[in-house]
Amino acid sequence: MKPKQKGQNSQFIKAVEIPQELYQSLKGKYFVGYADELNFGKGTSTWARLYNPPNSGVNLHVNVWTVTDVSDSTFRAQFWFNATPSETPIDSEFVTPSNTAISPLPKPNIKLQYATNVLNEPTGGIKAFVRRAEPETTIVDVENGKFIFPPGGSFLVFLSNPETPDVVTSGRIAFGWWEAKI
Repeated sequence: MKPKQKGQNSQFIKAVEIPQELYQSLKGKYFVGYADELNFGKGTSTWARLYNPPNSGVNLHVNVWTVTDVSDSTFRAQFWFNATPSETPIDSEFVTPSNTAISPLPKPNIKLQYATNVLNEPTGGIKAFVRRAEPETTIVDVENGKFIFPPGGSFLVFLSNPETPDVVTSGRIAFGWWEAKI
């Protein structure tokens, strides 16, 4: 066995890389939630959004979104940035920090809101992209926090079924996000 020379290991730096999501969760800044029983069809649509209130003091970083459990109809999902929804939003009760080892549990500044059986598309903002899917298909994407919304901004997912408009159906929209203090 060859003896170590003085300073032989000094050129190496010990480092551990952790994913951004884990880092934010450890800080109590990562949240998950969903809106359930989002009914639409027969000329109506539905939506769910992450809304950053004007006085939140944080930027919203969208990490992941999921649309699931649309079982009776093909559907279209439109993704809107900073749009104004056509109906009065309801706050979802299904929101939690991902790190439940912190006491007391952190509370999000961001609101997960939704509306069902809406008649009109959102206004203002930007329709950033659109996805189409077959019944019983889950669509999901990991955005890695690259969708960033300041106070007053929002990320809205709008569901409709224009190819089968006479079919009544429902679905679920889920999100994962973190909040960065401004």
